Amino acid sequence: MKISVIGGGYVGLISALGLAELGHDVTIIEIDKSKVDLINSAKSPIYEQGLQELLEKHIGKNLSASLSYESVGGSDVSLICVGTPPLPDGSADISYILSAAEKIGEACKDNSDFHVVAVKSTVPPGTTKDSVKPVVLKHSGKEPEEIGFAMNPEFLREGRAFEDFLNPDRIVIGSEEPKSAEMIEMMYAGLSAPVLKTSLTAAEMIKYASNALLATKISFANEVGNLCKRFSVDVYDVMKGVGMDHRLSPHFLNAGCGFGGSCFPKDVSALASLAMKMGENPYLLNAVLQVNEHQPEKMIELLEARTGPLSQKKIAVLGLAFKDFTDDIRESRAIPIIKALLAKGALVSAYDPLANEHMKALIPKITYCTDAKSALLNADGCLVVTEWPEFSDLNEEFHVMKDQIIIDGRRILRTEQAEGICW
Repeated sequence: MKISVIGGGYVGLISALGLAELGHDVTIIEIDKSKVDLINSAKSPIYEQGLQELLEKHIGKNLSASLSYESVGGSDVSLICVGTPPLPDGSADISYILSAAEKIGEACKDNSDFHVVAVKSTVPPGTTKDSVKPVVLKHSGKEPEEIGFAMNPEFLREGRAFEDFLNPDRIVIGSEEPKSAEMIEMMYAGLSAPVLKTSLTAAEMIKYASNALLATKISFANEVGNLCKRFSVDVYDVMKGVGMDHRLSPHFLNAGCGFGGSCFPKDVSALASLAMKMGENPYLLNAVLQVNEHQPEKMIELLEARTGPLSQKKIAVLGLAFKDFTDDIRESRAIPIIKALLAKGALVSAYDPLANEHMKALIPKITYCTDAKSALLNADGCLVVTEWPEFSDLNEEFHVMKDQIIIDGRRILRTEQAEGICW
């Protein structure tokens, strides 16, 4: 199949490479010229395991990037993979979606073949049917039977995205008519996964509900963990027992300093905002966000209880990305932690295997180190914020600290000196 992927960001680039790996002819359409140039020169604009190797394998063969929508006219499918950032009220901004829909429509004016426009971005329920479809039809001049529409949400974990693309738990396809759903299903031929076909709006809600439930499990584990700390109980033992129940699962029950990234905070906020607009009070969703917002404060409170006032004390922060195997700092729990330390007058030294430069652009007035030992040198305390595997091997490195007060926010350390945030 010939596929146009609108948006060369994280979801668009991973999806394009995954589809190229399945044998399709893929064109990435991106408005950022520098990103187009990087992709076409087989250089990755983002970090993701395996991404660079796949770029080198497919670019110039069955994968290319362009500033133009010209490829849409000759494509079987256009996948919309642009961002839906949060607005001030927490709702999703779909302006990039509508802009892409308008340009897809214009590019389809002279296309005589049936074309499917599929939304892969996370959008509020009703967006594809009530916004994308009428915009595409208006600007293409086509009749509804000439262009199909689908919602095909992504379920990719940053750091493990290609593993998830090639080995999905499920493929969700929302559509109004069978032909569109069949074409999207054909697009994934070669993958072994159950296919759920549903309505456009139900598919959009599945994405929001999935992320909201995963975030809820994390906040639940954190709230239970905070209580376990009061009883000197290891919350990981507790959640291991909880996760063994066949009605539940052990995944996403790890307590710590909270969730971050480009999906969970944004999507839970958007779903809560949507509920309010529809006249429903999202009590649980609001609580999930509140627990996550306050969880980093627990690390600061525990640190102060062990060190005393933080003014002029050197505190090492290990881990800046929102999770391991990525350089993404969006909504990273390291951000509120570092800001709280600076507000209390602490001197912060930080290290992350990949995210130093991204955090430096956001918070320049701290010391960034090239390894963990340098960050720990003469430190009065240490906070571990990201679950990088290399941190689990740290032991003697902590001996260079002035005081070995170590707060682990991810249950990654093996050293006996470490104390858990809620265990």
